[in-house]
Amino acid sequence: MVKKGAEDLRELLRLRPGERVDLSAYDTRATPAATGGKAAGLADTARIGERLAGLQERLWAAGTAGDRRRVLLVLQGMDTSGKGGTIKHVVGHLNPAGCRIHAFKAPTEEERRHDFLWRVRGVLPRPGEIGIFDRSHYEDVLIARVRQLAPPAEIESRYGLIDDFERSLAEDGVSVVKCFLHLSHEEQRTRLLRRLDRPDKRWKFSPGDIDERAVWPAYQEAYELALERCAAPYAPWYVVPADSRWYRNWAISRLLLEHLEELDPRYPASDFDVAECRERLLNEG
Repeated sequence: MVKKGAEDLRELLRLRPGERVDLSAYDTRATPAATGGKAAGLADTARIGERLAGLQERLWAAGTAGDRRRVLLVLQGMDTSGKGGTIKHVVGHLNPAGCRIHAFKAPTEEERRHDFLWRVRGVLPRPGEIGIFDRSHYEDVLIARVRQLAPPAEIESRYGLIDDFERSLAEDGVSVVKCFLHLSHEEQRTRLLRRLDRPDKRWKFSPGDIDERAVWPAYQEAYELALERCAAPYAPWYVVPADSRWYRNWAISRLLLEHLEELDPRYPASDFDVAECRERLLNEG
């Protein structure tokens, strides 16, 4: 499924710091680095899932022994871009006990009494964990910008605060993996219609989804600004084509795998006499 090495997908999808972003130049139907089509992609995603599970267990075990490293996977995208589907089909391979999944909704009254990063700090992954954000602190420069939920000067200041925040995470042992699920306007319409047509999917639909489509260009501009201003070596943004669900799942699985392989977590050494404990168990009773 991958043309060359394990690093290729990161190189293909990563935004370079300082790079100007024009989302219209990115093909939402593309399948970079994938060969063999959907069937091969689904099979490879399953194989990657097994490798992810093993690496996650090693990371979690290392965390119990004082290794402070952990991973934060940030999923951002328009409605129906597949954040929930990614959690189901990618994160679903992992042991939930070693994961922290948080979906960000509109701030509560309590959260509004604090700075916009306050609610994020409280749900970060602990050492050894993989954290998954369904939406994130970027909502405060996305919907807040489009819907004018804060003064322009305040929103402008948030980009720098986000950058400082993510730098501090990296310095504290967090591997930040930010994925923008790039969906086309046409594909979103198809998915919303499918939700209306299927009673088992209708619960996901809100009439407000149609209102948000009316300001699609404003959201695209807000995303371009967020991607441009907050792409950093220590917290890279990856633009993941999301019109094809199988590719989206394969690509994010692969990106997560590459980051975990780079961390190369190890099981901690035993702090007890293994032979003695084994002998005791064999001779008990």
